[in-house]
Amino acid sequence: MNGAQVLDIGRDAIWLTIQLAAPMLIVGLVVGVVVGLIQTLTQIQEQTLVFVPKVLSVFLTLLISMPLMGMLMADFMRQIASRIASL
Repeated sequence: MNGAQVLDIGRDAIWLTIQLAAPMLIVGLVVGVVVGLIQTLTQIQEQTLVFVPKVLSVFLTLLISMPLMGMLMADFMRQIASRIASL
């Protein structure tokens, strides 16, 4: 295995990490901004109010995207196993 193959595997692993984390991060960002906007418009200055909707929405997104995440990780593992077998 040469350096180019190692860099290729590393790049694929980083891209997989981005794909796995993106749905939860985007939902958490959107919910946080919406709740912050609602707090600003209603002048409610409770600091802990944003955490409950954000945690619930990220958890629901995790449950919904779990099959996609499993498929992505299984495909990546198959690629790694095929590269190991070809050595």
